[in-house]
Amino acid sequence: MQKNVTIAKGQLVECVIESLAFGGQGVARINDFVIFVDNAIPGQRVQAVITRKKQRYAIARVASIISESPFTIKPSCIHFGSCGGCLLQNLQYEQQIRAKGAQVEEILRRLGGLPHLEIAATLPSERVYHYRNKMEFSFSRHRWLTPEEISSGAHYDDAPYLGLHARGFYDKVIDLSECHLIDPIAIKILHIVRQTARDSGLPAYSTAEHDGFWRYLIVRRAQTKDLMVNVVTSEFRAEIADELRRRLMDCPQITSLLNGVTRSRSSVAFCEEEHLLAGRATMSEQIGSYFFTLSANSFFQTNTLQARKLYDIVLEYAELDGDEIVYDLYCGTGTISIYLSGHVARVVGFEAVESAVINARENCRSNGIDNCAFVLGDLKDELAQTHKVTEQFGRPDIVILDPPRGGMHPKTVRDVLALQPKRIVHVSCNPTTMARELSVLGESYDVTRVQPVDMFPHTAHIEAVAQLIRREHISASAALS
Repeated sequence: MQKNVTIAKGQLVECVIESLAFGGQGVARINDFVIFVDNAIPGQRVQAVITRKKQRYAIARVASIISESPFTIKPSCIHFGSCGGCLLQNLQYEQQIRAKGAQVEEILRRLGGLPHLEIAATLPSERVYHYRNKMEFSFSRHRWLTPEEISSGAHYDDAPYLGLHARGFYDKVIDLSECHLIDPIAIKILHIVRQTARDSGLPAYSTAEHDGFWRYLIVRRAQTKDLMVNVVTSEFRAEIADELRRRLMDCPQITSLLNGVTRSRSSVAFCEEEHLLAGRATMSEQIGSYFFTLSANSFFQTNTLQARKLYDIVLEYAELDGDEIVYDLYCGTGTISIYLSGHVARVVGFEAVESAVINARENCRSNGIDNCAFVLGDLKDELAQTHKVTEQFGRPDIVILDPPRGGMHPKTVRDVLALQPKRIVHVSCNPTTMARELSVLGESYDVTRVQPVDMFPHTAHIEAVAQLIRREHISASAALS
Protein backbone atom coordinates (compact mmCIF):
# COMPACT_ATOMS: atom_id res chain seq x y z
CA MET A 1 0.00 0.00 0.00
CA GLN A 2 1.10 3.55 -0.71
CA LYS A 3 3.20 5.28 1.94
CA ASN A 4 3.01 8.89 3.08
CA VAL A 5 0.01 9.69 0.88
CA THR A 6 -1.79 12.97 1.53
CA ILE A 7 -5.50 12.62 0.82
CA ALA A 8 -7.20 15.59 -0.84
CA LYS A 9 -10.41 16.21 -2.76
CA GLY A 10 -10.03 15.46 -6.47
CA GLN A 11 -7.02 13.20 -5.89
CA LEU A 12 -6.72 9.86 -7.70
CA VAL A 13 -5.68 7.04 -5.35
CA GLU A 14 -5.16 3.31 -5.73
CA CYS A 15 -6.65 1.13 -3.01
CA VAL A 16 -7.95 -2.35 -2.20
CA ILE A 17 -11.53 -2.71 -0.98
CA GLU A 18 -11.37 -4.60 2.32
CA SER A 19 -15.02 -4.75 3.41
CA LEU A 20 -18.47 -3.20 3.09
CA ALA A 21 -19.72 -0.38 5.30
CA PHE A 22 -23.34 -0.09 6.41
CA GLY A 23 -25.02 1.54 3.44
CA GLY A 24 -23.11 -0.56 0.90
CA GLN A 25 -19.96 1.49 0.32
CA GLY A 26 -16.64 -0.29 -0.06
CA VAL A 27 -14.11 0.33 2.71
CA ALA A 28 -10.44 0.89 1.90
CA ARG A 29 -7.52 2.21 3.96
CA ILE A 30 -4.44 4.17 3.04
CA ASN A 31 -1.99 4.56 5.92
CA ASP A 32 -4.86 3.64 8.26
CA PHE A 33 -6.97 6.49 6.84
CA VAL A 34 -10.44 5.22 5.94
CA ILE A 35 -11.87 5.80 2.47
CA PHE A 36 -15.47 4.89 1.65
CA VAL A 37 -15.71 4.04 -2.05
CA ASP A 38 -19.09 4.14 -3.80
CA ASN A 39 -20.03 1.16 -6.00
CA ALA A 40 -17.10 -0.98 -4.91
CA ILE A 41 -17.09 -4.49 -3.43
CA PRO A 42 -14.59 -6.41 -1.26
CA GLY A 43 -11.60 -7.82 -3.10
CA GLN A 44 -11.43 -5.18 -5.84
CA ARG A 45 -8.30 -3.13 -6.47
CA VAL A 46 -9.44 0.20 -7.84
CA GLN A 47 -8.34 3.65 -8.81
CA ALA A 48 -10.69 6.00 -7.00
CA VAL A 49 -11.28 9.74 -7.12
CA ILE A 50 -11.69 11.47 -3.76
CA THR A 51 -14.98 13.39 -3.89
CA ARG A 52 -15.13 14.55 -0.29
CA LYS A 53 -12.50 14.82 2.44
CA LYS A 54 -13.26 14.92 6.14
CA GLN A 55 -10.91 14.93 9.11
CA ARG A 56 -11.28 11.22 9.85
CA TYR A 57 -12.37 9.75 6.52
CA ALA A 58 -12.92 10.43 2.83
CA ILE A 59 -15.57 9.56 0.23
CA ALA A 60 -14.53 8.40 -3.23
CA ARG A 61 -15.93 6.99 -6.46
CA VAL A 62 -14.40 4.33 -8.65
CA ALA A 63 -12.50 5.74 -11.65
CA SER A 64 -11.34 2.34 -12.90
CA ILE A 65 -11.07 -1.26 -11.69
CA ILE A 66 -7.46 -2.43 -11.73
CA SER A 67 -8.30 -6.00 -10.74
CA GLU A 68 -11.69 -7.57 -10.14
CA SER A 69 -12.84 -9.18 -6.89
CA PRO A 70 -12.84 -12.98 -6.69
CA PHE A 71 -16.38 -12.63 -5.31
CA THR A 72 -17.74 -10.83 -8.39
CA ILE A 73 -20.68 -12.32 -10.28
CA LYS A 74 -22.60 -11.12 -13.33
CA PRO A 75 -25.61 -8.97 -12.35
CA SER A 76 -29.01 -10.22 -13.49
CA CYS A 77 -30.49 -6.79 -14.27
CA ILE A 78 -29.62 -4.54 -17.22
CA HIS A 79 -30.16 -1.48 -15.00
CA PHE A 80 -27.61 -2.56 -12.39
CA GLY A 81 -25.00 0.09 -11.69
CA SER A 82 -27.23 3.11 -12.17
CA CYS A 83 -30.45 2.03 -10.38
CA GLY A 84 -30.75 2.69 -6.66
CA GLY A 85 -32.90 -0.41 -6.10
CA CYS A 86 -29.92 -2.78 -5.88
CA LEU A 87 -26.32 -2.15 -4.87
CA LEU A 88 -24.88 -5.64 -4.57
CA GLN A 89 -26.11 -7.80 -7.45
CA ASN A 90 -22.49 -8.16 -8.57
CA LEU A 91 -21.39 -9.66 -5.23
CA GLN A 92 -21.82 -13.35 -4.37
CA TYR A 93 -24.76 -13.75 -2.00
CA GLU A 94 -22.70 -15.62 0.58
CA GLN A 95 -20.38 -12.61 0.76
CA GLN A 96 -23.35 -10.22 1.02
CA ILE A 97 -24.70 -11.88 4.16
CA ARG A 98 -21.23 -12.23 5.66
CA ALA A 99 -20.63 -8.51 5.14
CA LYS A 100 -24.02 -7.55 6.59
CA GLY A 101 -23.40 -9.61 9.72
CA ALA A 102 -20.03 -7.92 10.18
CA GLN A 103 -21.73 -4.52 9.87
CA VAL A 104 -24.26 -5.35 12.60
CA GLU A 105 -21.47 -6.58 14.88
CA GLU A 106 -19.28 -3.51 14.30
CA ILE A 107 -22.15 -1.02 14.79
CA LEU A 108 -23.47 -2.65 17.96
CA ARG A 109 -20.01 -2.86 19.47
CA ARG A 110 -19.03 0.71 18.57
CA LEU A 111 -22.30 2.63 19.00
CA GLY A 112 -24.14 0.28 21.32
CA GLY A 113 -21.32 -0.14 23.83
CA LEU A 114 -21.37 -3.92 23.42
CA PRO A 115 -17.72 -4.84 22.76
CA HIS A 116 -18.00 -8.47 23.86
CA LEU A 117 -21.38 -9.35 22.37
CA GLU A 118 -21.44 -12.47 20.22
CA ILE A 119 -23.51 -11.99 17.05
CA ALA A 120 -25.10 -15.04 15.42
CA ALA A 121 -24.37 -15.76 11.75
CA THR A 122 -26.74 -13.86 9.45
CA LEU A 123 -29.83 -15.83 8.47
CA PRO A 124 -29.94 -15.87 4.64
CA SER A 125 -33.08 -15.26 2.60
CA GLU A 126 -34.84 -18.28 1.13
CA ARG A 127 -35.17 -16.37 -2.15
CA VAL A 128 -32.61 -13.91 -3.48
CA TYR A 129 -34.70 -12.78 -6.47
CA HIS A 130 -38.44 -12.02 -6.81
CA TYR A 131 -38.68 -11.95 -3.01
CA ARG A 132 -40.33 -8.57 -2.48
CA ASN A 133 -44.10 -8.46 -1.92
CA LYS A 134 -44.19 -4.70 -2.45
CA MET A 135 -42.44 -2.23 -4.72
CA GLU A 136 -42.91 1.52 -4.85
CA PHE A 137 -42.11 3.09 -8.21
CA SER A 138 -41.78 6.87 -8.67
CA PHE A 139 -42.80 9.18 -11.49
CA SER A 140 -40.43 11.92 -12.60
CA ARG A 141 -40.02 14.46 -15.38
CA HIS A 142 -36.35 13.58 -15.55
CA ARG A 143 -34.94 10.29 -16.76
CA TRP A 144 -31.49 9.11 -15.81
CA LEU A 145 -29.32 9.24 -18.93
CA THR A 146 -26.45 6.80 -19.35
CA PRO A 147 -23.02 8.17 -20.36
CA GLU A 148 -23.58 6.60 -23.79
CA GLU A 149 -26.88 8.43 -24.19
CA ILE A 150 -25.37 11.72 -23.13
CA SER A 151 -22.49 11.37 -25.61
CA SER A 152 -24.98 10.59 -28.40
CA GLY A 153 -26.90 13.79 -27.70
CA ALA A 154 -29.92 12.34 -25.88
CA HIS A 155 -31.97 14.80 -23.83
CA TYR A 156 -35.07 15.00 -21.65
CA ASP A 157 -38.45 15.41 -23.30
CA ASP A 158 -40.47 16.03 -20.08
CA ALA A 159 -42.57 12.90 -20.62
CA PRO A 160 -43.62 11.16 -17.39
CA TYR A 161 -40.96 8.57 -16.57
CA LEU A 162 -41.65 5.73 -14.16
CA GLY A 163 -39.24 3.52 -12.27
CA LEU A 164 -36.80 3.56 -9.36
CA HIS A 165 -34.56 6.47 -8.41
CA ALA A 166 -31.12 6.58 -9.92
CA ARG A 167 -28.32 6.11 -7.41
CA GLY A 168 -27.73 9.32 -5.53
CA PHE A 169 -30.59 11.27 -7.17
CA TYR A 170 -33.97 12.10 -5.69
CA ASP A 171 -35.30 13.79 -8.86
CA LYS A 172 -34.21 11.35 -11.59
CA VAL A 173 -35.57 7.87 -12.18
CA ILE A 174 -34.44 4.86 -14.14
CA ASP A 175 -37.21 4.38 -16.71
CA LEU A 176 -37.41 0.69 -15.85
CA SER A 177 -37.83 -2.10 -18.34
CA GLU A 178 -37.14 -4.89 -15.82
CA CYS A 179 -36.68 -5.55 -12.11
CA HIS A 180 -35.68 -8.84 -10.52
CA LEU A 181 -36.72 -8.06 -6.95
CA ILE A 182 -40.50 -8.39 -7.36
CA ASP A 183 -42.92 -10.65 -9.22
CA PRO A 184 -42.56 -10.06 -13.01
CA ILE A 185 -46.26 -9.10 -13.23
CA ALA A 186 -45.27 -5.79 -11.59
CA ILE A 187 -43.22 -4.79 -14.64
CA LYS A 188 -46.13 -5.53 -16.98
CA ILE A 189 -48.29 -3.26 -14.82
CA LEU A 190 -45.57 -0.60 -14.78
CA HIS A 191 -45.48 -0.50 -18.59
CA ILE A 192 -49.27 -0.09 -18.77
CA VAL A 193 -49.35 2.70 -16.16
CA ARG A 194 -46.39 4.52 -17.74
CA GLN A 195 -48.05 4.50 -21.17
CA THR A 196 -51.34 5.67 -19.65
CA ALA A 197 -49.49 8.57 -18.01
CA ARG A 198 -47.79 9.56 -21.26
CA ASP A 199 -51.02 9.35 -23.23
CA SER A 200 -52.78 11.55 -20.67
CA GLY A 201 -50.69 14.61 -21.44
CA LEU A 202 -50.45 15.34 -17.70
CA PRO A 203 -47.01 15.93 -16.14
CA ALA A 204 -45.27 13.95 -13.44
CA TYR A 205 -45.17 15.58 -10.03
CA SER A 206 -42.12 17.76 -9.42
CA THR A 207 -40.60 17.61 -5.94
CA ALA A 208 -38.84 20.92 -6.67
CA GLU A 209 -41.82 22.90 -7.96
CA HIS A 210 -44.51 20.96 -6.05
CA ASP A 211 -46.85 20.67 -8.98
CA GLY A 212 -47.83 17.96 -11.45
CA PHE A 213 -50.21 15.01 -11.44
CA TRP A 214 -48.53 11.56 -11.52
CA ARG A 215 -46.68 10.60 -8.32
CA TYR A 216 -46.25 6.87 -7.56
CA LEU A 217 -47.15 3.35 -8.59
CA ILE A 218 -47.30 0.83 -5.74
CA VAL A 219 -47.61 -2.88 -6.53
CA ARG A 220 -48.14 -5.50 -3.81
CA ARG A 221 -48.10 -9.24 -4.60
CA ALA A 222 -49.02 -11.67 -1.80
CA GLN A 223 -48.27 -15.32 -1.16
CA THR A 224 -52.03 -15.81 -1.50
CA LYS A 225 -51.64 -14.51 -5.11
CA ASP A 226 -53.66 -11.38 -4.27
CA LEU A 227 -52.37 -8.43 -6.30
CA MET A 228 -52.95 -4.82 -5.24
CA VAL A 229 -52.17 -1.93 -7.58
CA ASN A 230 -52.30 1.63 -6.25
CA VAL A 231 -51.67 4.50 -8.68
CA VAL A 232 -50.96 7.60 -6.59
CA THR A 233 -51.74 11.05 -8.02
CA SER A 234 -51.93 14.58 -6.66
CA GLU A 235 -55.70 14.82 -7.27
CA PHE A 236 -58.57 12.61 -8.42
CA ARG A 237 -59.72 12.89 -12.01
CA ALA A 238 -62.57 10.63 -13.01
CA GLU A 239 -61.52 10.40 -16.67
CA ILE A 240 -57.99 9.27 -15.70
CA ALA A 241 -59.39 6.76 -13.21
CA ASP A 242 -61.66 5.32 -15.91
CA GLU A 243 -58.73 4.98 -18.32
CA LEU A 244 -56.57 3.26 -15.69
CA ARG A 245 -59.42 0.87 -14.94
CA ARG A 246 -59.96 0.08 -18.62
CA ARG A 247 -56.29 -0.63 -19.34
CA LEU A 248 -55.23 -2.34 -16.12
CA MET A 249 -58.14 -4.73 -15.83
CA ASP A 250 -56.67 -6.50 -18.85
CA CYS A 251 -54.46 -8.04 -16.13
CA PRO A 252 -56.79 -10.63 -14.56
CA GLN A 253 -54.34 -11.17 -11.67
CA ILE A 254 -55.26 -7.78 -10.16
CA THR A 255 -57.57 -8.21 -7.17
CA SER A 256 -57.41 -4.60 -5.90
CA LEU A 257 -57.09 -1.52 -8.09
CA LEU A 258 -56.93 1.84 -6.36
CA ASN A 259 -56.24 5.45 -7.22
CA GLY A 260 -54.67 6.97 -4.11
CA VAL A 261 -54.40 10.72 -3.70
CA THR A 262 -51.80 12.64 -1.74
CA ARG A 263 -51.38 16.39 -1.68
CA SER A 264 -48.44 16.27 0.68
CA ARG A 265 -45.19 17.87 -0.43
CA SER A 266 -43.16 15.14 1.26
CA SER A 267 -41.78 12.31 -0.84
CA VAL A 268 -43.82 9.64 0.95
CA ALA A 269 -46.42 7.53 -0.84
CA PHE A 270 -48.95 7.74 1.98
CA CYS A 271 -52.42 8.51 0.64
CA GLU A 272 -54.96 10.82 2.27
CA GLU A 273 -57.69 9.56 -0.07
CA GLU A 274 -58.33 6.20 -1.69
CA HIS A 275 -60.63 5.65 -4.66
CA LEU A 276 -61.43 1.99 -5.34
CA LEU A 277 -61.47 1.46 -9.11
CA ALA A 278 -61.95 -2.31 -9.21
CA GLY A 279 -61.86 -5.39 -6.97
CA ARG A 280 -61.49 -5.21 -3.20
CA ALA A 281 -60.19 -2.33 -1.10
CA THR A 282 -57.87 -4.70 0.76
CA MET A 283 -55.70 -7.73 0.05
CA SER A 284 -54.90 -10.89 1.99
CA GLU A 285 -51.41 -12.11 2.91
CA GLN A 286 -50.30 -15.25 4.74
CA ILE A 287 -47.54 -16.00 7.25
CA GLY A 288 -47.56 -19.53 8.61
CA SER A 289 -51.14 -20.52 9.40
CA TYR A 290 -52.30 -16.91 9.81
CA PHE A 291 -53.95 -14.67 7.22
CA PHE A 292 -53.65 -10.89 7.30
CA THR A 293 -55.82 -8.20 5.70
CA LEU A 294 -53.81 -5.28 4.35
CA SER A 295 -54.97 -1.88 3.14
CA ALA A 296 -53.01 0.37 0.79
CA ASN A 297 -51.31 2.32 3.61
CA SER A 298 -50.61 -0.70 5.83
CA PHE A 299 -47.04 -1.64 6.70
CA PHE A 300 -46.11 -5.29 6.18
CA GLN A 301 -42.73 -7.00 6.09
CA THR A 302 -41.50 -6.77 2.50
CA ASN A 303 -40.14 -10.33 2.29
CA THR A 304 -43.05 -12.57 3.33
CA LEU A 305 -41.18 -15.89 3.37
CA GLN A 306 -38.35 -14.43 5.41
CA ALA A 307 -40.81 -12.68 7.73
CA ARG A 308 -41.92 -16.05 9.10
CA LYS A 309 -38.30 -16.88 10.01
CA LEU A 310 -37.96 -13.44 11.60
CA TYR A 311 -41.09 -13.97 13.71
CA ASP A 312 -39.88 -17.42 14.76
CA ILE A 313 -36.77 -15.73 16.18
CA VAL A 314 -38.96 -13.18 17.99
CA LEU A 315 -40.95 -16.07 19.46
CA GLU A 316 -37.77 -17.85 20.54
CA TYR A 317 -36.24 -14.74 22.11
CA ALA A 318 -39.46 -13.93 23.99
CA GLU A 319 -39.11 -17.25 25.92
CA LEU A 320 -42.83 -17.49 26.59
CA ASP A 321 -44.44 -19.77 29.17
CA GLY A 322 -48.04 -19.14 28.14
CA ASP A 323 -49.29 -16.81 30.88
CA GLU A 324 -47.50 -13.57 29.94
CA ILE A 325 -48.83 -10.15 28.99
CA VAL A 326 -46.99 -8.85 25.91
CA TYR A 327 -46.88 -5.26 24.64
CA ASP A 328 -46.23 -5.10 20.90
CA LEU A 329 -45.03 -1.57 20.11
CA TYR A 330 -45.29 -0.32 16.52
CA CYS A 331 -47.54 -3.31 15.84
CA GLY A 332 -48.74 -2.30 12.36
CA THR A 333 -51.42 -4.68 11.12
CA GLY A 334 -50.84 -6.97 14.10
CA THR A 335 -48.63 -9.56 12.45
CA ILE A 336 -46.27 -10.14 15.41
CA SER A 337 -49.14 -9.80 17.91
CA ILE A 338 -51.13 -12.51 16.15
CA TYR A 339 -48.08 -14.71 15.59
CA LEU A 340 -47.41 -14.69 19.37
CA SER A 341 -51.06 -14.86 20.45
CA GLY A 342 -51.22 -18.63 20.80
CA HIS A 343 -48.30 -18.63 23.23
CA VAL A 344 -49.38 -15.93 25.73
CA ALA A 345 -52.27 -14.82 27.93
CA ARG A 346 -52.68 -11.46 26.20
CA VAL A 347 -51.07 -9.18 23.62
CA VAL A 348 -51.59 -5.41 23.51
CA GLY A 349 -50.50 -3.75 20.27
CA PHE A 350 -49.81 -0.02 19.87
CA GLU A 351 -49.92 1.68 16.46
CA ALA A 352 -50.23 5.27 15.17
CA VAL A 353 -51.80 4.49 11.75
CA GLU A 354 -55.58 4.15 11.99
CA SER A 355 -56.01 1.94 8.91
CA ALA A 356 -53.38 -0.47 10.28
CA VAL A 357 -55.24 -0.76 13.62
CA ILE A 358 -58.49 -1.43 11.76
CA ASN A 359 -56.67 -4.15 9.78
CA ALA A 360 -55.16 -5.59 12.99
CA ARG A 361 -58.57 -5.95 14.64
CA GLU A 362 -60.02 -7.49 11.50
CA ASN A 363 -57.04 -9.87 11.29
CA CYS A 364 -57.79 -11.10 14.81
CA ARG A 365 -61.45 -11.70 13.98
CA SER A 366 -60.66 -13.55 10.75
CA ASN A 367 -58.08 -15.75 12.50
CA GLY A 368 -60.39 -16.48 15.47
CA ILE A 369 -58.10 -14.76 17.99
CA ASP A 370 -59.63 -13.11 21.06
CA ASN A 371 -56.64 -12.32 23.31
CA CYS A 372 -55.26 -9.33 21.37
CA ALA A 373 -56.16 -5.67 21.92
CA PHE A 374 -54.96 -2.76 19.80
CA VAL A 375 -54.44 0.86 20.84
CA LEU A 376 -54.49 3.66 18.27
CA GLY A 377 -52.12 6.48 19.11
CA ASP A 378 -48.61 7.88 19.11
CA LEU A 379 -46.40 5.90 21.48
CA LYS A 380 -44.74 8.97 22.97
CA ASP A 381 -48.22 9.99 24.13
CA GLU A 382 -49.74 6.59 24.91
CA LEU A 383 -46.86 5.41 27.10
CA ALA A 384 -46.33 8.78 28.78
CA GLN A 385 -48.48 7.80 31.76
CA THR A 386 -47.08 4.39 32.63
CA HIS A 387 -49.41 3.86 35.59
CA LYS A 388 -52.52 4.57 33.51
CA VAL A 389 -51.43 2.19 30.73
CA THR A 390 -50.52 -0.67 33.06
CA GLU A 391 -53.69 -0.15 35.09
CA GLN A 392 -55.77 -0.61 31.96
CA PHE A 393 -53.86 -3.45 30.29
CA GLY A 394 -51.67 -4.94 33.01
CA ARG A 395 -47.92 -4.58 33.38
CA PRO A 396 -46.14 -6.31 30.49
CA ASP A 397 -43.89 -9.28 31.08
CA ILE A 398 -42.48 -8.93 27.56
CA VAL A 399 -42.19 -5.89 25.28
CA ILE A 400 -41.69 -6.30 21.53
CA LEU A 401 -40.15 -3.32 19.74
CA ASP A 402 -40.35 -3.09 15.94
CA PRO A 403 -39.84 0.62 15.16
CA PRO A 404 -39.57 2.21 11.69
CA ARG A 405 -36.19 2.81 10.08
CA GLY A 406 -35.79 6.16 11.81
CA GLY A 407 -35.93 4.43 15.18
CA MET A 408 -37.82 5.22 18.38
CA HIS A 409 -38.53 8.62 19.87
CA PRO A 410 -36.03 9.07 22.77
CA LYS A 411 -38.96 9.60 25.13
CA THR A 412 -40.47 6.25 24.10
CA VAL A 413 -37.22 4.45 24.91
CA ARG A 414 -37.39 5.92 28.43
CA ASP A 415 -41.06 4.95 28.73
CA VAL A 416 -40.17 1.34 27.86
CA LEU A 417 -37.64 1.36 30.70
CA ALA A 418 -40.40 2.59 33.03
CA LEU A 419 -42.58 -0.41 32.08
CA GLN A 420 -39.90 -2.74 33.53
CA PRO A 421 -40.71 -5.88 31.50
CA LYS A 422 -38.72 -9.02 32.25
CA ARG A 423 -37.61 -9.26 28.63
CA ILE A 424 -37.49 -7.02 25.58
CA VAL A 425 -37.25 -8.27 22.03
CA HIS A 426 -36.01 -5.53 19.71
CA VAL A 427 -36.54 -5.90 15.95
CA SER A 428 -34.85 -3.31 13.75
CA CYS A 429 -34.15 -2.66 10.07
CA ASN A 430 -31.51 -0.09 11.03
CA PRO A 431 -28.60 -1.32 13.21
CA THR A 432 -27.47 2.27 13.84
CA THR A 433 -30.70 3.33 15.55
CA MET A 434 -30.90 -0.08 17.21
CA ALA A 435 -27.43 0.42 18.71
CA ARG A 436 -28.38 3.79 20.18
CA GLU A 437 -31.56 2.39 21.68
CA LEU A 438 -29.79 -0.67 23.09
CA SER A 439 -27.27 1.67 24.70
CA VAL A 440 -30.06 3.44 26.61
CA LEU A 441 -31.94 0.24 27.44
CA GLY A 442 -28.63 -1.16 28.66
CA GLU A 443 -29.04 0.90 31.84
CA SER A 444 -31.35 -1.82 33.15
CA TYR A 445 -31.05 -4.67 30.63
CA ASP A 446 -28.38 -7.01 29.34
CA VAL A 447 -28.31 -7.72 25.60
CA THR A 448 -27.98 -11.50 25.55
CA ARG A 449 -28.49 -12.49 21.91
CA VAL A 450 -28.55 -10.83 18.49
CA GLN A 451 -29.62 -12.48 15.25
CA PRO A 452 -29.15 -10.62 11.93
CA VAL A 453 -31.72 -11.61 9.30
CA ASP A 454 -31.32 -10.75 5.64
CA MET A 455 -34.72 -9.56 4.43
CA PHE A 456 -33.36 -7.65 1.42
CA PRO A 457 -30.85 -9.55 -0.78
CA HIS A 458 -28.73 -7.43 -3.15
CA THR A 459 -29.44 -4.27 -1.14
CA ALA A 460 -27.47 -2.66 1.68
CA HIS A 461 -30.29 -3.23 4.20
CA ILE A 462 -30.19 -5.72 7.07
CA GLU A 463 -32.67 -6.62 9.81
CA ALA A 464 -31.63 -7.72 13.30
CA VAL A 465 -33.37 -9.14 16.37
CA ALA A 466 -31.97 -8.58 19.86
CA GLN A 467 -32.95 -10.16 23.17
CA LEU A 468 -32.69 -8.06 26.34
CA ILE A 469 -33.19 -9.40 29.89
CA ARG A 470 -33.73 -7.18 32.91
CA ARG A 471 -30.84 -7.44 35.34
CA GLU A 472 -32.99 -8.04 38.43
CA HIS A 473 -34.59 -10.91 36.59
CA ILE A 474 -31.20 -12.38 35.69
CA SER A 475 -30.07 -12.11 39.31
CA ALA A 476 -33.28 -13.69 40.58
CA SER A 477 -32.97 -16.57 38.11
CA ALA A 478 -29.37 -17.13 39.10
CA ALA A 479 -30.30 -17.16 42.81
CA LEU A 480 -33.04 -19.75 42.23
CA SER A 481 -30.66 -21.99 40.35
